[in-house]
Amino acid sequence: MSTSGAQATAFFREVVQTRIVWWVRDDDGSPTPPSSSGRPAFPYWSSEARAHRAAQLWGPRFHAVPMPLDHWRSAALPDLAKGDFRVGINWTGQRLTGWDFTVPEVINRLTHAEDDQ
Repeated sequence: MSTSGAQATAFFREVVQTRIVWWVRDDDGSPTPPSSSGRPAFPYWSSEARAHRAAQLWGPRFHAVPMPLDHWRSAALPDLAKGDFRVGINWTGQRLTGWDFTVPEVINRLTHAEDDQ
């Protein structure tokens, strides 16, 4: 399994356990870099430490923010779908890269992770 694949697997397993999803923002909002498909992606992480590393890479004005898993599923993901955003999952490395999914793919993977628990 690739590093990105391992990060994605860890994401779903960890958020099901902790019931928290992490994102990065500053006073103006969150970065939405282009995904590998060229569409904008909204990245999320499965732990504070992972999100904090991303915030440090984006710059000193950014910080990690927690979101309850239920709110992410019921509010954030539908908003992303309306905006045609991809969902970045546990992006890592100096360039913050990794897998990204459509909202339906994320919901499907999350449901399977919950079923496996």
